[in-house]
Amino acid sequence: MSILVVGSVALDTVKTPKGKVSRVLGGSASYFSVSAANFSKVSLVAVVGEDFDHSYIRLLKRRNINLNGLKKQEGKTFSWSGEYGEDFGDANTIATNLNVFADFKPFIPESLKKHPYLFLANIDPQLQLNVLQQVNQPKITACDTMNYWINTKQKYLVKLIKKVDIFFLNESEARLLTQKSNIVSAGKRILKMGPKVVLIKKGENGAILFSQKKTFVAPAFLLEKIVDPTGAGDTFAGGFMGHICKAKKLDFTCLRNAVL
Repeated sequence: MSILVVGSVALDTVKTPKGKVSRVLGGSASYFSVSAANFSKVSLVAVVGEDFDHSYIRLLKRRNINLNGLKKQEGKTFSWSGEYGEDFGDANTIATNLNVFADFKPFIPESLKKHPYLFLANIDPQLQLNVLQQVNQPKITACDTMNYWINTKQKYLVKLIKKVDIFFLNESEARLLTQKSNIVSAGKRILKMGPKVVLIKKGENGAILFSQKKTFVAPAFLLEKIVDPTGAGDTFAGGFMGHICKAKKLDFTCLRNAVL
C-alpha cells in the first residue's frame, strides 16, 4: 500500500537556543514523507526552484520516496526563516518567501492518481480541494491546515473538512476554528463537520484523537535534549498515516497505535 502526499518542499533557516542552520530541507511534504517512509511507500507532489540542492533530492530518494510528482521550475524555492525561544514554543517567523510556491497548482500525474491513501499537507484549502478532484477515490483521505487558512479561507476549509476522513490541526487552531475554549468540545464540534477522525496536536503535551465513538489521549514521548521542533506536526502526521497504511485498517485499535 502507498501514500500520496501533496504539499510544500522548502529551504528553511532556523535559529533555536541550540544553534542555527541555513537553507536546510524543510516544508510540510518533506517532513511528512521522510516520516511516513518508515512504514510505507510514499509519493510526493510539490514544486521547487532551480536553487534546490540536489543533495536533498538524493536524501528523499534514499528513503525510497517517489519524486515523479516533484516539479522543478525556473525561480527560487519556497523559503522560511524563523526563531524559537527558550521554551521551544511557536516559532517567531522572520521571513516567508513563497517564490515558485506562489504559483503552485498541484498536478497529479496519471501514475499517481490511484494511491489508496492521500495526505493533503498544509497548503491553501482551495488547492487541497483541487487535488481531490484529480485523484481516483482514495481509500483514506487526510489533511492538515494552519491558523492562516482558518482566518483567510475558512469557507473553503470547511468544505474540505466535509470531504476528508482524517483531519489534523493543533490546539490553538481547533479553538480558532470552533470558537470553543474547551479542547474536548472543540474536537467533538469538528467531528460534526464531517471527518471520521480528528487529531488535535498539543506539542509537548502529546495529542488527542477523537473518533465518532471513542477518544484517546496520548502524552508526548519525553526528551531531555531538544534541538529543533520545526516540522514536528508534519512528522507526527507522517508516522500516523504510515502506520494505518501499513496496517490497512481504520479501527480504533489501529488509530490508537498510529498515534503512539
